[in-house]
Amino acid sequence: MGNVYGYVRVSTKDQNEDRQLIALQEMSIPEKNIFVDKQSGKDFKRPMYKRMLRKIKKDDLLYVKSISLY
Repeated sequence: MGNVYGYVRVSTKDQNEDRQLIALQEMSIPEKNIFVDKQSGKDFKRPMYKRMLRKIKKDDLLYVKSISLY
């Protein structure tokens, strides 16, 4: 297995991502490997999502709190 990553997204800057971050941290995902976007999920033009896609490689593992958010 490669590296382990996490992705967090909330729809607006007013929403709180803490619940998702705590869940990923409880899985011992390094903070530097967690990507957070605060914008709508209507498309995939999200800065941290794009950065994450460039970073992850074959055999890496990606965790998300709820797939319905993405």
